[in-house]
Amino acid sequence: MSKKEWWTDGVQFECSGSGKCCVSRGEYGYVYLSLKDRKRLAQHLGMPTREFTRKHCSSNDGWIYLKNPELPCSFLKNNRCTVYDGRPTQCRTWPFWPENMSARNWAKEVASYCPGVGKGRVMSADEIKTLIKMNET
Repeated sequence: MSKKEWWTDGVQFECSGSGKCCVSRGEYGYVYLSLKDRKRLAQHLGMPTREFTRKHCSSNDGWIYLKNPELPCSFLKNNRCTVYDGRPTQCRTWPFWPENMSARNWAKEVASYCPGVGKGRVMSADEIKTLIKMNET
């Protein structure tokens, strides 16, 4: 870290499973999938990766994402993720996305509604940097 970030001393966070992060913007939004994500999800669902991709994914400009981003996620039932153990990297790394990590965005976009903020163990700055980098590629 070249400058001291607000999260240098870590952030206390533990997923509470509320599902709020999945519906935070009124719509589900795009969930982008790497090949590793598609393999993990396919294995979790007990199907070949190719079948998972054909059934559950769309693509545009080389980006692969879950179908129908304007609709609620097909894996979200009663605000609970039905593929939690196989969930994509984008979901695994919430709320530590680059766009959330300014103090202002954290307060507005995360802490104001996510019940996991301030709960559980303190995640170190190194852990947070790793999670942020996972979403920069």
